Formats: sequence, structure tokens, C-alpha cells
Amino acid sequence: MDLDIYDFDKTIVPFDSGSTFLLFCVRKYPYLILLLPFYLVLGALYGLRIIGLDRFKRHIFAAVRFIPLEKAVRAFWDKHERDVFPWFLPERRARYTVVISASPDFLLREIAERLKIDVLLCTRHDAHTGTLLGKNCRGEEKVRRFQEAFPDGAHVCTVYSDSYRHDRPIFSLGERCVHIEKDGTQTEFSYAAQYGEPPNA
Repeated sequence: MDLDIYDFDKTIVPFDSGSTFLLFCVRKYPYLILLLPFYLVLGALYGLRIIGLDRFKRHIFAAVRFIPLEKAVRAFWDKHERDVFPWFLPERRARYTVVISASPDFLLREIAERLKIDVLLCTRHDAHTGTLLGKNCRGEEKVRRFQEAFPDGAHVCTVYSDSYRHDRPIFSLGERCVHIEKDGTQTEFSYAAQYGEPPNA
């Protein structure tokens, strides 16, 4: 099977979807401002490295337990679907499409359906409490999730991401590597030249 792999945040859309969604919810449901002390403490603990990223993400979406989540997600993508970079629209994609993202599943499933994404792999959260389930889908975990989804292997034609640093593991899977700039433009690069080693080394 030939396929392409895409990151999501700042790759398919020009923003971080998780944090943008939380701010959207605060504006739509102003009573969530009562959670500000909780978020300030959580942010301080993470900033001081008292807790790691997984523990931070385990609680960052706690606000979802206080909102009608499905309605909020639909409203969010009604507003932001237009921000998807035009080159990612279904009619412009050439191959089977796999999106691998650290963003929460409860947020991305809606837009994945709208954009006719074939396979969505992202961080799993409890949709009732926002609690992280399992590992954050980031770095090497993206490769593990991909291999879990395609146990018989697949030919990865192109990998698209905005992050040379964080998505080195999935870039190593592709025949071609494309970096997405802030304005959505694409810059193809050589994995070996960028990282000083051949892919899958």
C-alpha cells in the first residue's frame, strides 16, 4: 500500500488545535474561567519541570467535563475548517492519507471525517473527563502507533510536518520528506542531509 503521513497541528492547519480549542471554549463558555487557578498551577508545575509532558497533558483538557463536548467540537471546526491549508483538501491529495498527531482524539475525529482522512492516529483521551489515556502520541510514539496500525507494513511515499525536531521519527519512515512552513508552503528536504544519517538508521 502506498500512503502519505501528515502531522496535524501547524502542518494541516496553521495553529495548535488543542490550545486553540481550549481558548475557544473559554470564550463560548465563560464560566470556565473559574478553572483558571487550576490551569495556572498546572502550567507552573510543568514550567518548573516538576511534572512531565504526559502528566501535563493528562490534565490539560479537564475543562471538557464541564461543557457539551460534541457540540463544542462541531462549533470549533465550523469556525476553523476554513483554516485548513488548501493543498490538503481531499481533491488535492494523491494517496491514502494517514494523520498522526499529538492532539486529542475527541477533537480531531470531527475534522478527520470532514476532510476524508483515511486513518487518524492521535492521543487518546477520555471524552467525559479529558484525562489522557495511554501515552502522548509524540516523537517515537508516532512510529509505534503507525506500526501498530499497519502491522504488515506500508510504503510511505511522503511525510509532511512543520517540526524538524519533534517529527524526526516519522520523517525517517518516508521516501520523501516535506517541511511545512508557517504560511503553509512546502519545502522538500533530504533526511540524510538534515539529520546526518540515512532514514531508519
